Amino acid sequence: MAKKYIIALDQGTTSSRTILFDDTGKICGISQKETEQIYPKHGWVEQNAVEIYQSQLETLHNVMQENDVDFADVLSIGITNQRETTVVWNKHTGEPVYNAIVWQDVRTSKLCKELKADEKLNEYVQQNTGLVIDSYFSATKIKWILDNVPKAKALREKDALLFGTVDTWLLWNLTKGKVHATDYSNASRTMVYNIVNLEWDKNMLAKLDIPASMLPDVKPSSFHFGNCSFDDHVIPISGIAGDQQAALFGQACFLKGETKNTYGTGCFLLMNTGKKPKFSTNGLLTTIAWGLDGEVQYALEGSVFIAGAAIQWLRDGLQLIDHAKDSEYFAKQVKEDSSVYVVPAFAGLGAPYWDMDARGSIFGLTRDTGKNHLIKATLESLAYRSKDLIIAMEEDSGVKLASLKVDGGACANNYLMQFQADILDTKVERAEIIESTALGAAYLAGIGVGLWKKEDILKNRKIQKEFNPKMEEEKRNKLYATWKKAVSRSMNWDD
Repeated sequence: MAKKYIIALDQGTTSSRTILFDDTGKICGISQKETEQIYPKHGWVEQNAVEIYQSQLETLHNVMQENDVDFADVLSIGITNQRETTVVWNKHTGEPVYNAIVWQDVRTSKLCKELKADEKLNEYVQQNTGLVIDSYFSATKIKWILDNVPKAKALREKDALLFGTVDTWLLWNLTKGKVHATDYSNASRTMVYNIVNLEWDKNMLAKLDIPASMLPDVKPSSFHFGNCSFDDHVIPISGIAGDQQAALFGQACFLKGETKNTYGTGCFLLMNTGKKPKFSTNGLLTTIAWGLDGEVQYALEGSVFIAGAAIQWLRDGLQLIDHAKDSEYFAKQVKEDSSVYVVPAFAGLGAPYWDMDARGSIFGLTRDTGKNHLIKATLESLAYRSKDLIIAMEEDSGVKLASLKVDGGACANNYLMQFQADILDTKVERAEIIESTALGAAYLAGIGVGLWKKEDILKNRKIQKEFNPKMEEEKRNKLYATWKKAVSRSMNWDD
């Protein structure tokens, strides 16, 4: 019998990737293409939505050709994506009315501050959408397009606009405009979706003057969304989840209290909280993890906006390294305890601080500071920010973290993972397959066509390496206290 495959489309902030999995969950091939970031003004981050789709399509065809796989042997396609990034397009022509506004974009910060002045609205947003009022989410990005793009204003009057996060945009294009839908996990990141009632929130739509007719249908994460066709072969699209929820699923965090951290462009920590939403008192977000088997699973989430992007900054902005992987070598060259701290608040600070006016900062520079110190401090900042989130998560959940499951590109950095274990005083587990985001999308798609069950995912998961804490408590406490001081001095900078 011929081997069968699942395709995972992994559309991230800086690249589009397609990963080919066989019917045992093993990776057979990966194709990746970087996507352009557009910075029209200070704090604005955009992408070309057409390029997003075309680059995704290109990697799909490349991975099939490179691995000599026929589309007839593909059982299903799963989609996972950068969340919150906002695309608005003409539903008749498919033409975007404006560039995709990326989740990192802070152009709507002023509007968010005005909205946050209403204490009742703040409470409503948290208790119904699970989020906080912030430019990070899709809602105010949609409003900005409607209010500021002439083409959008004209098409709105004709009821000819559609909105989608990146998953919806890919799905609409793959199905030739037949399906306008998303899943629970992506809808829960918009700030206009009610995660308690599982419907678009009429009060938030009215507050922001967003037409409900723009919005996609919301479906479970494992669901037959529609079909696409390649080489005359019809392939179902049967799994969709936002990248961080997909990683939680791919890490098999099915039980309440199980936690993962993804070190990607941003750094995202999620804890499964079960079948009821748990609302934070420590600045964390409540989000829908996934919809499966007629049930919705919830999670607490902490977001670090800049993680792997800080390593890209070392490479592209400062040109201190040629490749991201080089950061481990240079960090290890600093033998003494460094007093240098980097706070990578390039797009403000997310949980638990939620300061849109914080900006990236470097502290502790002396005459003998060199590039190795900056590289080391930048890597360590990812671990410090993760600790910020875990402290908040433990307080909200009442659960002490027993271990941390890690994935994402930067988790391949052994220096970073050991420092993460040290600063947390907690075991860190790196999975054999660190492509947990794509794996989660593949699993959801495979479940959707009856290839796998959740029990199979638990059996498949293997740990590649464990990192156990070695740092003395006094040193750990001193380092973290200095980090907190550095963060406090980076806040309210751009007010």
